[in-house]
Amino acid sequence: MRPQGKMRIVSWVLQLAAAFVLFCSLSWKLSGDATCVWIFVQLGAEPWGRYFAAAMELVSAFLLLVPRTAAFGAFMASSLTAGAIVSHIFRLGIVVQGDNGQLFFCALAVLLTSLALLWIHRDEFGLADLA
Repeated sequence: MRPQGKMRIVSWVLQLAAAFVLFCSLSWKLSGDATCVWIFVQLGAEPWGRYFAAAMELVSAFLLLVPRTAAFGAFMASSLTAGAIVSHIFRLGIVVQGDNGQLFFCALAVLLTSLALLWIHRDEFGLADLA
């Protein structure tokens, strides 16, 4: 069962916010920005890792925008951004090349938004008993 009433509006706001950040990140990765390339060099995954991450962000952003697949899009987005956050904490640092932590906090925002969406859509995963 999909969310009803006010929770449906909250879900849409969260879905749009997460998808927006993912689309922005996607274009940044595909443009070959020097900072983005540096990040994936540090992770030992340039260029294939950057392209793979961009493709997964594209898929999860589109899934977030389709009501039937929003829950799976949130699951995908939370998985992707959890990986990014772990990379920042253990390999890259919170601040990357003087960005004042902007990349880290964008990833954190998508993670929190996606986790909230997973909570809202928990019955679609058969987890309604967690309420």
